[in-house]
Order: sequence, then structure tokens, then C-alpha cells
Amino acid sequence: MPHRYFTQEIMEQEAFLRGAEAHHLGKVMRGKCGQELILCDGKGTDYLAEVVEIQKEEVRLKILSSSKNLSEPNHQVTLYVGYPKQDKLEWIIQKAVELGAVRIVPFFSKFCVVQPKKEQEKNQRYQRIALEAAKQSGRGIIPTVEMPLTYTELLAELKQFDATLFCYECGGKPIKDAIQTASNVAIVTGSEGGFSPQEAEQAEQAGATLVGLGKRILRCETAPLAALTAVMTLWGEFE
Repeated sequence: MPHRYFTQEIMEQEAFLRGAEAHHLGKVMRGKCGQELILCDGKGTDYLAEVVEIQKEEVRLKILSSSKNLSEPNHQVTLYVGYPKQDKLEWIIQKAVELGAVRIVPFFSKFCVVQPKKEQEKNQRYQRIALEAAKQSGRGIIPTVEMPLTYTELLAELKQFDATLFCYECGGKPIKDAIQTASNVAIVTGSEGGFSPQEAEQAEQAGATLVGLGKRILRCETAPLAALTAVMTLWGEFE
């Protein structure tokens, strides 16, 4: 299968890769003129293209054909993740992109152990992880990794969704009963310390539905991916 590259510089008959994507094709992958690859415009369209010219920071390509990307889900999920320790967030981002999330938003809540530190620098790395996961999994868009929110800021965003699943260790409704006909859903999961009863109550007041993830307590890096997989399965996105 041809390698995939994202670029917004796609015209009717030609396209360009620049910067990191051009370097990756030219130096890392040792691309050659005449090679065919897939270009993605980040809006859901794929282009079969042929390499015409390779320079140090620019690759020029000829467009051969175009088609709708078939890997994007028909539903949208934003994943709000309580900021975990160490590199767990990187792993969550990678797998969430593979599973079909459109946004990943870390947040700080009462029982988060991690404190904000160099978040701009971290976010650049998180976006690179999302880009590589999107390319690997055949996505037609690059899911966004947002800067961390406070818990209050998170609650203020929930009104934009058809449904919000607040994954609570004390249990709640089954996920299948909470999404019903929703097509734009938020999933909220906690950090290692989970949520306080007050935070759960505030989420309900903001319109979220408390949901359970079975009889077992899942780790903070497992819960968001389990919930995302359950939602995608119920929607038939894995068929």
C-alpha cells in the first residue's frame, strides 16, 4: 500500500509537500521520482499522486486521481482525558486516533497528580503523535489534540454535544442507553485518582450522563479507549 502524506497544497493537477513531510519522503523514506503515494487534504479526500521532483525542503507531485476517504467514521467523538502521569497520554492519543476520535482534550481535575508544565511544548509532540497515527491508520483528517483545560472549562464545552458520557467509577447507565441517536458525542474519563462526587454532580448539572464501564475498575489509560471502542461498536463503525 502506498505511503500517506498530509498536505493542503493540492491543486487540480499538482501538489506539494514541504517541511517535515517533504523531509520524511525525501530523506527518511528515500523517495524517488516516479513513485506513487497517497496525499490527504485533511478534509476527507485522498489523492493518488506521482512524485515529479524532490528537493531538500519541497517535493512536487502530479495528481493522478482522487477519491473520498473511506476510513473516517460517520459519527464524531471528542475524548476528554483526565491528565495522567508519565507518557500514558501519548499512548491514549495514538490509540484514540486509530479508533476514530476527532479530538483529544486533556484536562486537570481535583485528583490529578500531574501539574501543568511546559504544555505548549508537550502539545507539539502530541500533535505529531496524532499525525503519525492518522497516517498509519489511513485517516482522512488529522485529529486535534487541544491544550489542557481546567475542569470548569471542560464543563462549559459540554453543551455543544448531542450526548456526553461521563465515565464514573461509581457506575451509571449503560453506554448503549446514553448515546441512542446521538452522532456528536463527548466521552469524559478521569485521571489515576478518578472523580470526586462533587465533580460527578457538576457534570450531571452540565448535561452529562453518568455511565459505567462494567464491573471492573479500569486504569486511566484503559477507560477512554474502552469507552471509545464501545461507542464505535454500538454505532456499527467497525463493520
